[in-house]
Amino acid sequence: MELADPFQRYPVLPQCFSFERGNLYLAPAGLGFERGRRLAGGARLFTACDVLVRDGDRVRVTEASLAEVTAWAAEQGAPVAAHVAAVLEACAAPRPPFAGLTWDRPRVMGIINVTPDSFSDGGTHAEVAAAVAHGIAMLEAGADIIDVGGESTRPGAESVAPEVEAARVVPVVRALAERGALVSIDTRHAAVMALALEAGARILNDVTALSDPQALAVAAASEAAVVLMHMQGDPHTTQTAPNYRAAPLDVFDFLAERVAACVAMGIPPHRLCVDPGIGFGKTVAHNVQILGRLTLFQGLGCLVLLGASRKSFIARLSRDEAPGQRLGGSLSAVLAGVRQGVQIVRVHDVAETVQAIAVWRAIEPG
Repeated sequence: MELADPFQRYPVLPQCFSFERGNLYLAPAGLGFERGRRLAGGARLFTACDVLVRDGDRVRVTEASLAEVTAWAAEQGAPVAAHVAAVLEACAAPRPPFAGLTWDRPRVMGIINVTPDSFSDGGTHAEVAAAVAHGIAMLEAGADIIDVGGESTRPGAESVAPEVEAARVVPVVRALAERGALVSIDTRHAAVMALALEAGARILNDVTALSDPQALAVAAASEAAVVLMHMQGDPHTTQTAPNYRAAPLDVFDFLAERVAACVAMGIPPHRLCVDPGIGFGKTVAHNVQILGRLTLFQGLGCLVLLGASRKSFIARLSRDEAPGQRLGGSLSAVLAGVRQGVQIVRVHDVAETVQAIAVWRAIEPG
C-alpha cells in the first residue's frame, strides 16, 4: 500500500514558524521564458517558488512570487532571509562546465551494463567487444557520456568483488576513452574507481554518493567529476521497506550532506552532480513525489542528473510492462526532468531520447 502524500497546499505563507536546519526548502516554480530568474543559468526562467515548511510529518506548501518570498523571508528575520537568498542564488547560478561539458542543452548519458544480471539488459553487453560496440553506437546516436558499470544494483542483486568488477569494466572504459568518448564509471568501490580513472574515465558515478571514505579520498585526489546518488539501504535491502517523512526533502537533506562532505575534502561544487536515485529505496509514490519536485535539487547549486530509464515504477503506473517495453514512460520522465532544469539524463534508449529532447526544445526551447 502506498503511503499518503505528506505535501499539503496552503494558500498563504506561514506568518511565523520556528526556523531550523532541515525545515525550510524552496523549489523554483512558475517556469517559463519571460521575466524571472534563470534556472541554473539556463534558458528557463522561474518567476515563483514553492515554499516548503516541515510541520511534523506534514509539509506545508505555498507557491508565491519571488518578490513575495523575499518579503516574507525578511519578515521572519535575518536567518530566514539569509537562507532564502542563498537558496535562490544557488537555484539561479549558471553551472560551470562538468568534465568538459557545457549546458547549452540537456546532455544524454548512455548506459552500458557489463554484467550478467542487470535488471534491463543483463548479459547483453557482458563481453568486452559487445560492450564497446554498443558504446560506439550510442555515441553515434547522440550520447554525450557513456556510463559503464560492472555490478548490478538492481534490488536483491548479489555483490561483486572489486577485482571481478574491474576485470569487466576497465577494458571497456579504456577502449571507449581511446576513441574519444567521455566515459563515466558506475561503481561504489574505490579500487575500481582508481583503475577506471587510470584507464581514461573522467566521471565517477557512485550509487552510494562516496559514502565510503576510501572512495571519497580517491575522488578528492583526482580531477574527476562526480555524480552523487541517493539510495536508501543497499542493493540487497533497498526495496525491502522504503520509508520517508517526505521523500523529496529527505533525499535533498542526504545529498546536501554528501555535497558538504565532498567540499570539505576539497572537491569543488562545479565538479559535483546530484542524482535523487529514482527507484533506489523508493516506492512508486516516493518516485512520483520526487519527479514532481526536481527543481528542489537545483537549490544545492550543483548539476542534477535524472536516471528513470525503464525503472519498475513505470510499469506499476501503467500495465506492468517488461523493462524493454517501458520506452514511453522513460521518455515522459526525461521530458518532465528537462522541463525542470535537469542537466543530464541517464538512459538506455539514446537515439529515442535525443530525438524526444530535440523536438521538445523546438517547441519549448530550454
